[in-house]
Amino acid sequence: MAETAAPRRRRQGSRRDPSIDADVLAAARRLLIERGYANTTIDLIAATANVSRPAVYRRWRSKAHLVHEALFPDLGQDPPEDDFVAEITRLCRGALAMYADPAVAESIPGLLNDLRADRGMRRMLSDRLEATARSQLGDRLTAAVDAGVARPDISADTVMDVIAGGAWYAVCVRRVKDVDAAAAELCALVLNGVLISSSA
Repeated sequence: MAETAAPRRRRQGSRRDPSIDADVLAAARRLLIERGYANTTIDLIAATANVSRPAVYRRWRSKAHLVHEALFPDLGQDPPEDDFVAEITRLCRGALAMYADPAVAESIPGLLNDLRADRGMRRMLSDRLEATARSQLGDRLTAAVDAGVARPDISADTVMDVIAGGAWYAVCVRRVKDVDAAAAELCALVLNGVLISSSA
């Protein structure tokens, strides 16, 4: 009688090891600062983090995806403010600080180029981070409009575009060093354009 084969154990699925994620993201940030976006490859990131190339691709489908998470892990440590003016202030300071990060400054041109070539990836990464921030700002702006404080003809998307664009240009093009002063000026500009009164 043939020997019955022992039942094979069902794999529970590959569980992501948080330490591998952290090591890979840290290696990516370090290499982006040291070598720039173009010279930071998946192979180099994997070797620096002491993990296999497949282990990286099981977690991130492309270099752009990995770099995006390494540079923008979340919306920041500071939670959204309930008050509209306080939220605009937080966003302006956060945007300037984000673009002043050396890894971000080295990566933005190459990352944007890669994302432009992949519409699906661009949408996915935008939804992962930016869509939430815009939605939160939209809620604050709607409340400010309802309270008669903010103009109803200015959208949250336009406000966010002004903040992100102004912060990027100030840091990456003009190379401003005084981030606090630049954030204060940007905040004043945005609030004076959105608020009905001069209470900003």
